[in-house]
Order: sequence, then C-alpha cells, then structure tokens
Amino acid sequence: MSAALRLLAALAAGLVFGLGLSLSGMLDPTRVQGFLDVTGAFDGRQAWDPTLAFVLGGAVSVAGLGYALARRLPRPALAVAFELPTNRRIDRPLIGGAALFGIGWGLSGLCPGPAVAALSTGTLPMLVFVAAMLVGMAAHQWFVARA
Repeated sequence: MSAALRLLAALAAGLVFGLGLSLSGMLDPTRVQGFLDVTGAFDGRQAWDPTLAFVLGGAVSVAGLGYALARRLPRPALAVAFELPTNRRIDRPLIGGAALFGIGWGLSGLCPGPAVAALSTGTLPMLVFVAAMLVGMAAHQWFVARA
C-alpha cells in the first residue's frame, strides 16, 4: 500500500476519534474529574457524572470487536502485518507508568488523546498542557536512552 493511502487512513481515524471525543464531552476536563470524583468532595459537586463510563464502555466494545476481527484476518488492509502487543509481563515500569498516568489524568482531567483533540479549542490551558506533555515525553526518551 502507498504511504499516502496509509496517511489518509490515519488522518481519517484520528478525525473520527477526535469527533467522538468532542461529541461525548471528553474534551472537557471537568467531565472526567466529575466521573473520578465519586463523592463530590473534590470540587463540591453532589452529582457523580457517569458519562466517562459509557464512553469507556463504547470504546472497549469497539476495540474488542477490532481485536476479534484482527485474529480472523490474514493481514490488515493497509499494512504488511498486524502490530499487536506481545509483552504480557506486569513489571515495575508498567505499574509506575500506569500510576503516574492515572494521577495526572485525575488531577488534570486530560489524557493525551483528548488533550491533542482539545487543541482545536485554542485555549491557553490546552496549549500549556500539550506542551508540558511533549516535554515530559521527550524527557522520558532522554532518560531511557541513558539508562
């Protein structure tokens, strides 16, 4: 397959992902924090917001169908082979990274996908968050290269 076709497919997938995040309200950090704050103690809200649970349920369902389909197909339409994870080990870097991700997600209400999609709002907090995220990713690569 041509590189241009793969690029167009990736762009289309990213646009659908971003549109889904926008339509579901996941570009609003307070919606995520409203889900994570089940007691309302964080910001005084009394009502728990279950929206994220429905978004997550839909995403897991679609991903599950995608994995089931990938197991039945000989190869993907736009690549030579499927690139599925092979490592099944649960180790300290995985647990530490998951904990750091969860803490950051809970405090900010943003994770990488919605943060990049939220750049479309053009707000300064989104620009600062994505810039800080990119600095953190670069720092991680720098430390891993020296380890």
